[in-house]
Amino acid sequence: MQKAKVRKVSTDTLISNLPEERKEQLCASLGNVELSLLYKASVHGYKASAFHQRCDRQGPTLLVAYNHSGYIFGGYTSVDYAQSGREIKDEEAFLFSFTSGTSSYIKINSGYNARYDDAGGPNFGQQLYFCYNNQPVVHYQGGNAFSLNTSSVYGNDTRLSECEVYKVEQEPEDSVEEKPWRNVQWTPDRRAELMEIIRNHKPLMRSVSRVRILMIGPVGAGKSSFFNSINSIFTGHVTNKAMSGSAGTSLTVQFRTYPVNDGREGKPLPFVLCDTMGLEEQSGAGLDIEDISSILQGHIPDRYKFNPMAPFQPDEQKSSRPASLQEKIHCVVYVIDATKISLMSDKLQEKLASIRRKVNSLGIAQIVLMTKVDEACPLVEENLQSVYVSSYIKSKVQEVSSGLGVPVSCVLPVKNYSQELELELNCDVLLLTALQQMLRFADDYFDDIRPVEDNPK
Repeated sequence: MQKAKVRKVSTDTLISNLPEERKEQLCASLGNVELSLLYKASVHGYKASAFHQRCDRQGPTLLVAYNHSGYIFGGYTSVDYAQSGREIKDEEAFLFSFTSGTSSYIKINSGYNARYDDAGGPNFGQQLYFCYNNQPVVHYQGGNAFSLNTSSVYGNDTRLSECEVYKVEQEPEDSVEEKPWRNVQWTPDRRAELMEIIRNHKPLMRSVSRVRILMIGPVGAGKSSFFNSINSIFTGHVTNKAMSGSAGTSLTVQFRTYPVNDGREGKPLPFVLCDTMGLEEQSGAGLDIEDISSILQGHIPDRYKFNPMAPFQPDEQKSSRPASLQEKIHCVVYVIDATKISLMSDKLQEKLASIRRKVNSLGIAQIVLMTKVDEACPLVEENLQSVYVSSYIKSKVQEVSSGLGVPVSCVLPVKNYSQELELELNCDVLLLTALQQMLRFADDYFDDIRPVEDNPK
């Protein structure tokens, strides 16, 4: 999903009050849009005439109000303001409210008018009136167009500190780079070559028969789906062995180690994908950082059931001996949803930063898998081969690189299998290329520790 941009109106120097995180959340609701600041009550006045002078016949608009209790709330209408004196039908209209980390959206109820288009101040459903009677207040008049509770929408604080209106415009189409910013061969021969390279891979360390790759990421980013996708490629058809989905809380509640066989009856391939509970922003939910530390060092067994309220406690007898290199993690993969990069909360980013510090301290190789690139970019949705000529995907890769502190070369865009019934060449090439990089990065890790492992004190 594209990042919302706020453009200044050329006739004024207008500064938006809308915080970046809230702007991105609204953009997620509106699609690929640019926001142009048309009207700012503290600059232009709270009079209805000032509002109409700036906002009439501007197409879809977003009204954002701020009150003295810290609420940010307002509404969207896709129909022009025109002082027509008519009831306006608008199925796309909605109200929203943000306060202290929470957000809510209220859609127009079916069969009701979204607003009355007169010469007065802006209203929604003839229920909620902004800049009421040309004053810095919001007024609630009751009604059924929107199912709203004034306490949750604006804390029953009717005093406005600011009111802004933005013109909402669709983003121009994603631009195409003159040259691909990464070179990929999208051919059956290349797919076959990658599969053969992976089949024949031998880890640098003789004591390790299979590379252990740990998948870490927010709920719903696509960790389990990546295993299913790789398993599908080597099975020869789409499979769904690991439970995956888009639930609000993690579907993976156990630590799972998934070996992949070369065909249904084939021998095990030289890697194991380790799946974990999803990361969640609130404390006491999702994967615990202490559990990750135990996984990295090879202490947590397969099928261990996570308890977000209590981290793993290793058996005293087992914990007295260090895990073998074969049991430890050799490459960590952060799985990030390309459509939610800009929407990642500060708390989630802090969790990822804490994990990265731990992984860095152990010297383990790290890579980022950027999933759902087709959902993030219409150009890529139309043709997956466009992923490395899309300037938007390139900007997302750079954003992830900057946010997580990893080199751009370590961020790999992919599309997991989700609703497909048959394998698809372009999908396979991206997925296998990512897996090949993981094996290479694991070898870099082995190369770093080899003198230590080969020459124990």
